[in-house]
Amino acid sequence: MNAIRPSRPQPCPPPRAGEESEGAAPRSIRASFEFFPPKTPEMEQSLWEAIARLAPLEPNFVSVTYGAGGSTRERTHTTVKRILAETMLTPAAHLTCVAASRAEIDAVVAAYADAGIRHIVALRGDPPGGAGERYAPHPRGYQNAADLVAGIKRIGDFEVSVSAYPEKHPDSPSVAADIDMLKAKVDAGATRAITQFFFENGLYFRYLDRVRASGIGIPIVPGILPVQNFKTMKNFAARCGTSVPAWLAERFDGLDDDTATRKLITAAVAAEQVLDLVDHGVTDFHFYTMNRADLVYAICHLLGLRPNQAHITPSQSHKEKVRASSDG
Repeated sequence: MNAIRPSRPQPCPPPRAGEESEGAAPRSIRASFEFFPPKTPEMEQSLWEAIARLAPLEPNFVSVTYGAGGSTRERTHTTVKRILAETMLTPAAHLTCVAASRAEIDAVVAAYADAGIRHIVALRGDPPGGAGERYAPHPRGYQNAADLVAGIKRIGDFEVSVSAYPEKHPDSPSVAADIDMLKAKVDAGATRAITQFFFENGLYFRYLDRVRASGIGIPIVPGILPVQNFKTMKNFAARCGTSVPAWLAERFDGLDDDTATRKLITAAVAAEQVLDLVDHGVTDFHFYTMNRADLVYAICHLLGLRPNQAHITPSQSHKEKVRASSDG
């Protein structure tokens, strides 16, 4: 294994006593997957193909994003309801408090409850103009994510996940201020935090140390983004405040027009990252799938996750047989 996992620029610390997955006993790896609601029939087909491919891995849950300013509200709601109705997956609906009054947001939460959705990922959200535009709370709305969490919990007995930022939110003055906000979200009822994606595992562990030192005990699940397109990711990372290390840029250098090699490098980078996290005690992972399944499926295979045959449809089984025969 060491032959394909070169030493990292920032070595990770040893496993931490008292962390979620400490100990020598066999550890159970759990994954969750994030999707975004489709805009076109072609994108919808891609989404459901990805869901069908990943569902047999029995994820802890699957989440569906909510566009800037609530721009995908109806599509998010429709997608989550369909996942609940047509699969055995546990869906989690993203919800933001941007550009909407409390009454409007409460109505969305109530609609999720009526549909049978019991897990919400509560986020402040980006302004309608996207990341970079100055955030301003709605005059009759929830003021921030902690306020939103409290509102959700008042309406019903939802499981509420929230965000966490190893390199701080772009709007936060400091990591300490970010952790104060995380604590406020936990005090309001959040039971899980999912991190913004990162590429240096040391950043995650140092952040985790500070979170635990502040008295926050909920799971801090690392968010993993396989780099499907380096240029797109780099632009997105700049808006999110995520650093892109030089070693990562070097690995993708010169591959703009070499899709096949780029896919292999993407798989190697993501595999290296998640296996290193496992080596240091992490058992839960949240994958930003970008509605593409194959790479995430392969990484989960490396983590030891195997499909439950009961979840595989006859059409999927046929495709797997065809793929196996062509490979042989």
